[in-house]
Amino acid sequence: MTITSPSDQAERMAVAFARVLRGAGLEVPVGAVVTYAEALGVLGIAQQSAVYWAGRTTLVRHIEDVPIYDRAFDAFWLRRAGGVLAADVEEEHLTLLLDDDDMPEGEEGETLDERDVVTVRFSAHEVLRHKDFAAYSRAELDEARRLMADLRLAGALRPSRRKRRSRRAKGRPDLRRTVRAALRSGGEPVRRKWVDNDERQRRLVLLCDVSGSMEPYARALMRFLHAAVIGRTKVEAFALGTRLTRLTRQLTSRDPDAALAAAAEEVVDWSGGTRLGEGLRAFNDRYGQRGMARGAIVVILSDGWERGDPEVMAEQMRRLSRVAYKIVWVNPLKASPGYAPLARGMAAALPYIDDFVEGHSLAALQELAEVISK
Repeated sequence: MTITSPSDQAERMAVAFARVLRGAGLEVPVGAVVTYAEALGVLGIAQQSAVYWAGRTTLVRHIEDVPIYDRAFDAFWLRRAGGVLAADVEEEHLTLLLDDDDMPEGEEGETLDERDVVTVRFSAHEVLRHKDFAAYSRAELDEARRLMADLRLAGALRPSRRKRRSRRAKGRPDLRRTVRAALRSGGEPVRRKWVDNDERQRRLVLLCDVSGSMEPYARALMRFLHAAVIGRTKVEAFALGTRLTRLTRQLTSRDPDAALAAAAEEVVDWSGGTRLGEGLRAFNDRYGQRGMARGAIVVILSDGWERGDPEVMAEQMRRLSRVAYKIVWVNPLKASPGYAPLARGMAAALPYIDDFVEGHSLAALQELAEVISK
């Protein structure tokens, strides 16, 4: 029999309730969901007033959203007959027209009220670049995948044992080419030839958190992992949750739908709990210190919400930092107003991070690509 702790139950209920609120049209940032789940972990879910006010103070951003919040609360937490599900909440529609010739007509040929019509001009791609992944529709996720394919994850270079020809007098002399050139000038080494160390791309290792708290972002970030795997060589991809799952082989398919379906089938702990420290221990023991992370750029995509011992997290980050060339932490919550890395896992990992960046939008991932390339 599986025993569920109250904190895990509170986390699942908070994420599910936030999903209902988003379906009802409310903007609910992931940082607010994290705060709500932590509040429920302390208050419990037995007292109606505590659950209600904890959600209203953390999840509702505008006073006009309170009626929708109340009806969603009734539907989700109380199951009242008068409550409505997210799909039944009436939405206020606003017609957007690109020019006056597109003015639609109402019933019986009547023109819509001008107050219901706003003429705008915009770039859909530019809006999508800065939109939070948590607010994406399925169609927008598909479009984002196509835009991610244009990201260039070049990565920093490392010296190689192989030699290459050098046109400048640096490195060491190339005796063979110097003698061969001297034969053309009567045996006189008029021009000396040189060789220098060649350079190779550093390996890129991507570790993506797929726990419940990362659900609004995990699917978009998995599309980023797929674009990285098929877009360059020497890339390794893993999923982190309650266990470590290697996904490199599943994500090598050029068909994005097939690749993501294979990855989802392989990850058995999707939207489950969080054991970042144990997951990093498994990576260090099985892959990292055996060579995969040695001299590599390691990118961890996670909100840093850790259910395990933060001391384990700190120790495994210390081990990883000893062998990796650079550790980049991508946290979607970093873009939230007033964010501070106070989560236990995030605070334990912070001293061993070289770059701490956002990961909530396409624009943030483009910044990540630049960080990786340095």
